[in-house]
Amino acid sequence: MMASSMKGLAFAMVVIFSVLLSLNNPRGESERAFLSVSSPSSQEPPVNLVSLASTKDFFMEMTDGEAQKNLDYDFYRDTCPEAETIVRDTMAQIYSQQKNVSAQLLRLFFHDCFIKGCDASVLLDDSNGNKNHSIEKQAVPNKSLKGFDKIDQIKEVLENVCPGVVSCADILALATRDGIVLADGPFYPVFTGRRDSTRSYPDEAMAEIPKPDDNITQTLRLFSLRGFSDRETVSLLGAARIPKIGCEFIQARLNNFKGTGKPDPTVSPGFQNEMRIFCDDNGTRSSQNSPAPAPSRGVLKERSSGRRGMPYFQQLSSSISSGRGFDTHYYQSLLKGRGLLFADQQLMANDRTARLVRAYASDDGSTFRMDFSRAMMKMSERRGLTGSEGQVRVHCSLPLQTS
Repeated sequence: MMASSMKGLAFAMVVIFSVLLSLNNPRGESERAFLSVSSPSSQEPPVNLVSLASTKDFFMEMTDGEAQKNLDYDFYRDTCPEAETIVRDTMAQIYSQQKNVSAQLLRLFFHDCFIKGCDASVLLDDSNGNKNHSIEKQAVPNKSLKGFDKIDQIKEVLENVCPGVVSCADILALATRDGIVLADGPFYPVFTGRRDSTRSYPDEAMAEIPKPDDNITQTLRLFSLRGFSDRETVSLLGAARIPKIGCEFIQARLNNFKGTGKPDPTVSPGFQNEMRIFCDDNGTRSSQNSPAPAPSRGVLKERSSGRRGMPYFQQLSSSISSGRGFDTHYYQSLLKGRGLLFADQQLMANDRTARLVRAYASDDGSTFRMDFSRAMMKMSERRGLTGSEGQVRVHCSLPLQTS
């Protein structure tokens, strides 16, 4: 008992130090601005910053909670001591050649952990060649996922050093965190010791992954079922939208919103035109039958490369300054009514989430980064398999053959 308590306390101190390191911009006036943000109704309380004391309490709860089960910090210290270094170094090599890998793995990690916990089921092809057998990665919400090959690449390096030791679920969790740090996001500790699922869950993925056209009630419900508060949900959505939003998620909002055959009526004509430049097939149609602005050279280059989509960055509004990925661009865009997805803009349709959006947009991004770190730790500890449950796959896309 004493050893467990000391372990929990030591880890809590590591976490608090890590959070402090992640907040690399002083708040100053922005902290006071955040504290004063409130809803238009004077009867609604302001959104308060999380104190360091409550941060410590939060992490102490996590170290003692059911979610931890048999997970441990540096789980592979005896069986594969170089495991986390190998993941980090391989991710750095991949990132140097492909900057969008951070965004790809973040989304892949979300989709994995959202269904049955962080068990690498989304990586798995358990069809055994049966084309009639559905697999999770081919469910409609997962068809646009990328980064599978990057996890395979890291796994291959680890298998050469420590065969059959490090799970694909742990690789995905660690690589996602390292990718976030490489993209100038905050560091957060990751427990390890996960095991890999022996099956995938296509039906659950179809029903339970949040959709781009979900309303705020649907979005909050799906996150709440997994134990996430409104605040954690808003911080996770802000990070999930840091990458470029693929045109496949935008086009229905422009041309056939919720099956109406018409654009989403909540999007202003001017913003519709901007989205059409990036995402319409010809890139020139206007929502008011007038020519849209000519696409820039950068947009034309993206079209020719096949990487079609829109980012939550300066291209969307000259009044939003450019900056690091993990900042307030997403929240500032929502305040201007410029959410790329219907589900994004719906955060302004609920009093509580709208106050959170205004709060995150009001400072230099450090509050969002801290909340995101805490929410990502919570996400990474969702259920999953540990101990003798599941297996450690040799190839992340294939289950081990059992006799």
